[in-house]
Amino acid sequence: MSRNYKDEYKKFQSSTKSKKDRAGRNRARRKLMATGAVSKGDGKDVHHRDNNPQNSSRSNLQVTSKKRNRGKLRVNA
Repeated sequence: MSRNYKDEYKKFQSSTKSKKDRAGRNRARRKLMATGAVSKGDGKDVHHRDNNPQNSSRSNLQVTSKKRNRGKLRVNA
């Protein structure tokens, strides 16, 4: 059975909260790119310490490896 991407978008990604969360993650990444903390293709993720993607204050952002940020047993640092 193949994935139905239209259906997935309709159910999850098109909600207002999902759109705001995605925009917050993009905003955080751009903010750290401007300071030089991360760059395109560096293999790093921007971690939100309080797990709220809409809080993009600099004190809430941390540069981590993809493995640590996306891992099943993520440790909040």
